[in-house]
Amino acid sequence: MLNHSGIFSKHLPEKENNCTLRVAAIQMASGPSVSANLEEALRLIELAVSQEAKLVALPEYFCIMGLRDTDKLSVREQPGEGMVQSFLSETAKRFGIWLVGGSVPLESPVPDKVYNSCLVYDHEGRQVARYDKIHLFGLEMGEERFAEEKTIKAGDKVVAVDSPFGRIGLSICYDLRFPELYRLMGKVDIILAPSAFTAITGKAHWETLIRARAIENQAYVIAPAQGGFHVNGRETNGDSMIVDPWGVVIDRLARGPGVVVATLDRAYQSSVRASLPALEHRCLYPC
Repeated sequence: MLNHSGIFSKHLPEKENNCTLRVAAIQMASGPSVSANLEEALRLIELAVSQEAKLVALPEYFCIMGLRDTDKLSVREQPGEGMVQSFLSETAKRFGIWLVGGSVPLESPVPDKVYNSCLVYDHEGRQVARYDKIHLFGLEMGEERFAEEKTIKAGDKVVAVDSPFGRIGLSICYDLRFPELYRLMGKVDIILAPSAFTAITGKAHWETLIRARAIENQAYVIAPAQGGFHVNGRETNGDSMIVDPWGVVIDRLARGPGVVVATLDRAYQSSVRASLPALEHRCLYPC
């Protein structure tokens, strides 16, 4: 009974059966200083660890929300090198957690563009997955103007990673509007959606998109977000949340820096999938 209130894949130790897992989604209001953002991220990670989280996810742009869109170009890092990646690796190892760097600006082949990359580190500090954001956000609505394609090179690989906690699918922010991306991941147990939704689009669509991706994939969705007012004048939606495979919001944080923590229950997820085997019923016509 329900009672809950091109693919690129890394293969890691076999996932555990019938286990529970404490996870955390961290909400920030990042600014233009990388070092200050990392200090704040560490404070919030420590708070998550104090609540026994074993998988901790930071939001998109956790390390920099510059005064200008081009500011991230000046702090881009080579893959495997740099202050931000060292911080993620060392922090994961220090606390013995799986740590997700929501997005990190990494070098791309185009001089005036970076990859916006979600990086996953295991409990020993090893990078076990990298996803380069595929769908680049563009908006022209009132005074809101965004064109990520001007400073970001789109990725071209769908990424899912096997972990001791189940199979994890990686996505970033605007990807949430493209459900076909998640179908290409295959059957995933957890979906990561680090984001920096604008206040205007977030109020309209954020919760609906998160819950829809959870329901249609019968997966837990961990959605850490930027939430608040930033030095550059931007306002982000916040409302970081963790949603279960039935579409129930387990926990959330409306605004400001903080941590959302929840327990993921693999047995409960299995019961959802057994009771309503929609993933098995999926049919691409003609059947």
